[in-house]
Amino acid sequence: MGNPEPPHKTVYDVATPKPRVRSPMSISVEVVNRQKTVAVDARWLERVVREAVAAIGAEVAEITVLVVDDRRIAALHDQWMGIPGPTDVLTFDLSGGGAAGLAGDIAASAETARRMARELGWQARHELAYYVVHGLLHLAGEDDGTPGERRRMRRRERAVMAAVGLPAPPRRPRKPAPHGR
Repeated sequence: MGNPEPPHKTVYDVATPKPRVRSPMSISVEVVNRQKTVAVDARWLERVVREAVAAIGAEVAEITVLVVDDRRIAALHDQWMGIPGPTDVLTFDLSGGGAAGLAGDIAASAETARRMARELGWQARHELAYYVVHGLLHLAGEDDGTPGERRRMRRRERAVMAAVGLPAPPRRPRKPAPHGR
């Protein structure tokens, strides 16, 4: 009987590739709540953003989420898109077109989230998280300007929501035109 191999020794099979060493993820998230009509758990929303960024596949991100009321998002909507009235979410890509990762600001209306959540029969915080996931996908290069792009984006939204442990967004009423980025 020979000496058994010590239990602490690792044997590598040359046919099996060694595990890759991944560089550490660098994800910076800031959640700024500038409204008082809907209670927002900023730490929870920050966790959702971090997990969504990872689910999207970005290893580097610098994201600010601005949670506002309908009055403030309407002002931003008009100022940056030239469209009067409130919207659910606006995304501002600050990456400069570089491929280093995601960088941007996402402005989301908590008031719209509460109203839509009531209409759709789910929680306002899930609706708000959905808006943020939608904005993150825009930062990752997704668009929803055509019916095909919208279908693809909806599939990705559902996949990211599931990856972060959130329910799939309910079906939405059709909009006459997609909201601005």
